[in-house]
Amino acid sequence: MAASQYRSGVPDNWFVDPVSLGVPGVRRPLAVEDDNPLGWQTDALCAQTDPEAFFPEKGGSTRDAKRVCTTCDVRDRCLEYALQNDERFGIWGGLSERERRKLKRRAS
Repeated sequence: MAASQYRSGVPDNWFVDPVSLGVPGVRRPLAVEDDNPLGWQTDALCAQTDPEAFFPEKGGSTRDAKRVCTTCDVRDRCLEYALQNDERFGIWGGLSERERRKLKRRAS
């Protein structure tokens, strides 16, 4: 390789845009619309954590998963998805299965 391709030993094309790779937690510009109805999952904090926390054994603690959800930017979309798709297992949008059922009953 020619030395002119590098400045200070770094290739000119070293940068890879993490958004184009779909790296979890990396925000897309708001102006960019995503045609994928599940595109919000790319920005979900749960995608960066232990999935078992979000699907605890019966009677297991949901505390850690709910703590992650409190700071997640896509929490509302996650909850909306779970309600629309009748997700019966796991923590979605910061709510357990039981909490989502109660929410649906109140909304009816």
